[in-house]
Amino acid sequence: MIDKENWVSMSSDVKGEIYEGLLQKNAEDVKSGAGQYFTPRPLIKAMVACLRPEPKKTIADPCCGSGGFFLAAQAFLADPKNYALDRTEKEFLKNETFYGTELVVATFKLCLMNLYLHNIGDLYGKVPVIRGDALLSDPGYRVDYVLTNPPFGKKSSITFTNEEEEQEEEDLVYNRQDFWTTSSNKQLNFIQHINTILKPTGKAAVVVPDNVLFEGGAGEIIRKKLLDTTDLHTILRLPTGIFYKPGVKANVIFFDKRPASPERQTKEVWIYDFRTNVHFTLRQHPMTDADLQDFIQCYHPENRHERTETWSQENPEGRWRRFTVDEILERDKTSLDIFWLKDKSLADLDNLPAPDELAADIIENLQSALESFQELMGQLKKND
Repeated sequence: MIDKENWVSMSSDVKGEIYEGLLQKNAEDVKSGAGQYFTPRPLIKAMVACLRPEPKKTIADPCCGSGGFFLAAQAFLADPKNYALDRTEKEFLKNETFYGTELVVATFKLCLMNLYLHNIGDLYGKVPVIRGDALLSDPGYRVDYVLTNPPFGKKSSITFTNEEEEQEEEDLVYNRQDFWTTSSNKQLNFIQHINTILKPTGKAAVVVPDNVLFEGGAGEIIRKKLLDTTDLHTILRLPTGIFYKPGVKANVIFFDKRPASPERQTKEVWIYDFRTNVHFTLRQHPMTDADLQDFIQCYHPENRHERTETWSQENPEGRWRRFTVDEILERDKTSLDIFWLKDKSLADLDNLPAPDELAADIIENLQSALESFQELMGQLKKND
């Protein structure tokens, strides 16, 4: 079947689609562990649709995995419904738009192949992705947009061989002058890194686990800094069952960087609760593009200052609600982990989800708890 195809004459769109399909199949194979770098494509497309990147502007992903965010941004920019690109804009899109970093060697290779098949960059010239740890230092460049899903798992660590020639792991704390605070929490460090690489008018959409929204200490410092120095305008609470790593409860935060000013830059935060009473599974009931259309409409990408709440006292089931920054600052630890919808499965036992959904939820919660205990055990052993 492969020999019959004339691969050379096939357009880059078709070859790229085939390769993306193979990556998705690979990610679905739980045993391979490949799902860790695969963000659901409907979510990526929705994030790009909300940010609405413009031609001749730069886009970065400091942990780019197999390149999903770059491909969705390229598709958005090249779509005639959005822009009619001239020759210089097409050249810029191919060679100057994207800046990526990927730590894992195998994933880095998959990403290069994926970009090459989608006509991004030049294998013999400028390569848009470098291999390394993005958190080690300020890369020096500044971009207009950051679209990313930093790896799950709270701690950064480094493995070394001790004097007894045994393998040991140690928490890695990045001590960077451009960071607001030091932490071994990977996601908190990525948020600080993203803030560094954005231009003074840059925009970001970042997938973060729940702990980023409520964790004390460094988490609280970073949330306050984001509210002060950027316009942290939108949070999308994501449903469970959409990621290949079980037990993950995640959100997308959208923020616009602002030039230095004594005034607090965030005035209000809009939250879309797409988690309560929403259930997906990776195989039987996966999330689709259509599922996120309501959020995109509420976000109002054309002019986000013209938004309308769907929540009100009369409509307490509305998923789209506005909170003033003062309301948030009054919350314990400046927590952004806010929800108001009633969980129907708790209130109405006749309306429980299907047994397989319930079982999947229980497994996810147990695995998440188990991971937390294993992390705690590791910490206790280190402190012995």
